[in-house]
Amino acid sequence: MYQIKFGTDGWREIIADEFTVANVRRVANATALWLSQSDLPKSCVVGYDCRFGGEMFAKETARQLAAQGIKVVVSKGFVSTPMISLAANQLQTGAGIILTASHNPPTYNGYKIKANYGGPAIPSEVRKVENLISSTLVDAGDSFESYFNNGMIEYGDFETMYYNHCLNSFDMDALSSISSGLVYDAMFGAGLSIVKRLLPDATILHGNYNPGFDGRAPEPILKNLPEIGPLINSSPSYLCGLATDGDADRIGWFDEKGNFIDSHHLILLLIEYLTTFKGYSGKVVKSFSVSDKIQKLCDLKGLESITTKIGFKYICEYMVTEDVLIGAEESGGIAIKGHIPERDGVWMGLVLMEYMAKTDKSVSELIQDMYSKVGSFAVERYDLHLTNELKESIIDKCKSRSYVSFGPYKVVNVEDVDGYKFRLDNGSWVMIRPSGTEPVLRVYSESTDSASSFAILDATKASILG
Repeated sequence: MYQIKFGTDGWREIIADEFTVANVRRVANATALWLSQSDLPKSCVVGYDCRFGGEMFAKETARQLAAQGIKVVVSKGFVSTPMISLAANQLQTGAGIILTASHNPPTYNGYKIKANYGGPAIPSEVRKVENLISSTLVDAGDSFESYFNNGMIEYGDFETMYYNHCLNSFDMDALSSISSGLVYDAMFGAGLSIVKRLLPDATILHGNYNPGFDGRAPEPILKNLPEIGPLINSSPSYLCGLATDGDADRIGWFDEKGNFIDSHHLILLLIEYLTTFKGYSGKVVKSFSVSDKIQKLCDLKGLESITTKIGFKYICEYMVTEDVLIGAEESGGIAIKGHIPERDGVWMGLVLMEYMAKTDKSVSELIQDMYSKVGSFAVERYDLHLTNELKESIIDKCKSRSYVSFGPYKVVNVEDVDGYKFRLDNGSWVMIRPSGTEPVLRVYSESTDSASSFAILDATKASILG
């Protein structure tokens, strides 16, 4: 029987291939056993995003939990991942489950486990669930309706809970002053309803229910967001653009000129706002693939930094045990002090808008202010779709330190926290790492500008595929 394995961010598979009701039943049953054997409350919140079959899979999950004596609160409709994390925290349930494949293509669905501190379950707990997954089919048990009727399952309005949390946390008057200048691309994802509710004056793109995502992966990166930039550039009344992925935990951002602003720049802006304007302090926890400029800003501000493996669960381990200002990864997943220890694309968008309103500055002005402190830079990335054989061969060469140069760029040092980051003789770097959620080899580079970063990527690609 198919062996279910959790990756860097939950279990994800293609719907009707390996992501089936029978396999969801196995994972949900294991989750129930884990909760039953733990000291955690015997309760769980369950939600689903806008993907195909989400409600069906969520109800099956709830049914399996209830069958093992776990009290379940199921979302009334689709929700974002941060809404489930917040609900698990505010209701202090034993855990939270969200049925989502995040930014993966529409053919996928997935299963994420959240803890009641409001963030991802730590890897050691996820492994416990994984080890409890049955190697045989699990009995379906009684119907969802029977558990609903006997009180083991009830419905909860997690969106309203999140909405009220936002009202209590932000200067809504400041946000309202610039909300008409926001273009929000929901990417047909779970952020579509809450942004309309919080910022009714915003212009919304792809804000209807479409589980096929128009055939596009709901990942908020430039190539997946062709409409938002030109729309912003078409009128001076538009001030910024926000995009969130399928489960709304990742952010994409645009300036007033329609330029895409990557997460490396956003992390810098958030550190500046949180320290200078909010008066916060704490450690900066960052994944291995982020820009060196973040370390430079930490040094300037006297902030301690920690570098983790890639995967927000590693960042979250620090956020729940130490005083952390911000936890951030290159892929647009960012969590900050003052909120739950969870990535949240909508929340980060609201913080950035608040920053703009409080300073009366545009996005590009805020970035230029940051460049004056740390210098200009660009981080670029290629996703290479390769055979497993070729991918493994490249990784083996990285392990054996076979790569001493990439075209004209000589390697002076190699770091291997997670993947392989090659420090180059011109002060730039290139990094090679297989994805933990998709069948691709990711190659990143940071240099002084975009053209230089792409030149390094092209030289690296030629070297490893040569």
